[in-house]
Amino acid sequence: MHELSIVCNIVELVAEVAAGRMVRRVTVEIGKLSGVEPEAIAFCFPEVARGTPVEDATLDIREVDAEARCEICGADFPTPDMLSACPCGSRQFQRLRGEELNIKSIELEEAM
Repeated sequence: MHELSIVCNIVELVAEVAAGRMVRRVTVEIGKLSGVEPEAIAFCFPEVARGTPVEDATLDIREVDAEARCEICGADFPTPDMLSACPCGSRQFQRLRGEELNIKSIELEEAM
C-alpha cells in the first residue's frame, strides 16, 4: 500500500509548514487516474497524524476528474480511464488533469 508512504509525506510536509501551530484542515486533490486510492489515504491519515500538529485536522479529499485535449481536433474531453479516445476517434491527446496528487490547502490555528 503506497498510500501509507504518501500520507507520511503529506503529514510531514504539513507539520513543517505549520511550524508548531495546530492544523485544522488539510485539503488534498487526487486525480482519478493517479493510481492513488482516496479511501486508503483517508484510512491511514488519522494514525499517521497521531502525535503531530496534524493530529486533530480534518482531511478533505477532492477527487479530480480526468480530462484531455485532442491533438487532432482540439476538443477537450473527459477521460474516465487510461484508454479513452477523443469523440473524434483520435488517441492523440495531452492530459490536462486527472493524474495529480496535490496538497491544495492547509488551514492553521492562529498564532499566539
